[in-house]
Amino acid sequence: MGRLFGTDGARGIANTELTCSLALNLGKAAAAVLTGSSGKKPRILIGKDTRISGDMLESAIAAGLCSVGADVILLGVVPTPAVAFLVKKYGCDAAFMISASHNPFEYNGIKIFNGEGYKLPDETENEIEAIILDREGNVPICSGSALGKISFCDTAVTDYIEYLETTVDVDFKGLKVAVDCAYGSSSRTAKTLFSQFGCELSVINAKPNGININDNCGSTHLKSLSSFVKENGCDVGLAFDGDADRLLAVDENGEETDGDKIITICAKYLNEENKLKNKTAVVTVMSNIGFKKFCDAQGIKYETTDVGDRYVLELMREKGYNLGGEQSGHIIFTDYATTGDGQLTALQLLRIMKKSGKKLSELGAVMKTYPQITINVPVSDMGKAGFKYDREIQNAVKQAENVLADKGRVLVRVSGTEPLVRIMLEGENKQETEILAKEIAEVVRLKLI
Repeated sequence: MGRLFGTDGARGIANTELTCSLALNLGKAAAAVLTGSSGKKPRILIGKDTRISGDMLESAIAAGLCSVGADVILLGVVPTPAVAFLVKKYGCDAAFMISASHNPFEYNGIKIFNGEGYKLPDETENEIEAIILDREGNVPICSGSALGKISFCDTAVTDYIEYLETTVDVDFKGLKVAVDCAYGSSSRTAKTLFSQFGCELSVINAKPNGININDNCGSTHLKSLSSFVKENGCDVGLAFDGDADRLLAVDENGEETDGDKIITICAKYLNEENKLKNKTAVVTVMSNIGFKKFCDAQGIKYETTDVGDRYVLELMREKGYNLGGEQSGHIIFTDYATTGDGQLTALQLLRIMKKSGKKLSELGAVMKTYPQITINVPVSDMGKAGFKYDREIQNAVKQAENVLADKGRVLVRVSGTEPLVRIMLEGENKQETEILAKEIAEVVRLKLI
């Protein structure tokens, strides 16, 4: 993991960790690295979610880009996958998305896409970091008529929605659908998008005020959506995160359908339609054992990557797979998109429900979910850096692995986006697994805080 970039861009508390100065320098350095010695005047998009700090960081990035001669096109509030789609559609050289995804409003982040709509590889991010942190190479600034200009695109939302509509071949008449926008980017798109398909639609948490994004709602807090679905007799509830690049769902009983189950449902039906390339789905090390057992039973192959949708996508592109994702709800359909897209995933899930005539609970029942205990332990920056060298933590992990043996697994790792150590244990016995997870968490607290 880099010093500025984590597994999903640069992220921190806005105006204290992620400052205007840093945002300005990221704009300058990224423009230099991504356009190189092409000699052309770069055109770069900027999108943002609904956080109060978005305007401030947008202005700083745009200033940095203009100072090195890049023209900037502002998209306003849009989902992250819209930025990834539009940078290629509009023939631009790169794009910035200002968002901290599922994090609280005081955080913000900067994700960068190349002209093909893909997140930057580690090597490119390292080049940008070297310019900013190590002063390796000067970024020449412009003056006079060479300065960049700023314009606003008023077709971004419409162009994105119209594209998503082409990815499904049925209507959703007869389905009663609830959508939780998490007071985030999908507040601008979801109502218009899903209304096009004839479902009976209810949209909640769609009036952002700059500070309510992800506040007890969305894909990280499903309780309110679950209650709404049960109280209103909905067939399905769809929950997005702040920038709408992930989806979690709840079935007609209000029970969670996580990313593993969504991938399971999609893999099964794509395979039956002979559309699952190489009969393979890609998941991460966090995916439930139940997913792997499902694949074995269905004759579907799977491959596993490190946590992070970027690593899932890298493997998918390398080997030509078209379905992959994370338990957290980042699902990637490379037939349609270059990154995870919550609303695209929702359309594919609704398509399967409509074509199969089955309830979501029935579709999800093909995968048995094994008890999985996750504990996130806040740690200091020094503790995060020293995690992999701590012998006491390593010993605690080995003891838990010995207890679970071949009936479970242990995964302890540092977060790529937050100052946390994430502890995940899986086993047949939930009580035993929870005790073991808490024992490891206590050692981490003692050693790394």
